[in-house]
Amino acid sequence: MRNYEAVFVIKPDLEADATAAIVEKFTQLIADQGGEVTKLTQWGKKRMAYEVRKYREGYYVLMEIKGTPAVVQELERVFKITEEILRYLITRLDQKDS
Repeated sequence: MRNYEAVFVIKPDLEADATAAIVEKFTQLIADQGGEVTKLTQWGKKRMAYEVRKYREGYYVLMEIKGTPAVVQELERVFKITEEILRYLITRLDQKDS
């Protein structure tokens, strides 16, 4: 299993419960695919450098994940079709970084 880091930005105008549900949805998705979330950090609302889909702020979440490339493919697929996600970035961590 490889180590990955995923950062995603959720729409800032959602209720706290809806934001928590989205984070839980992605955590559960990773577990269902056979991966593991090793670290979850919620940075909260931050101002973005530029406007994305008419939003100047976003709710940032950082996940460190252990999983196969198939887990990451499925995560990326679901990020793309989830309306509440403004942006995301998934990177593979080197062994020395983890």
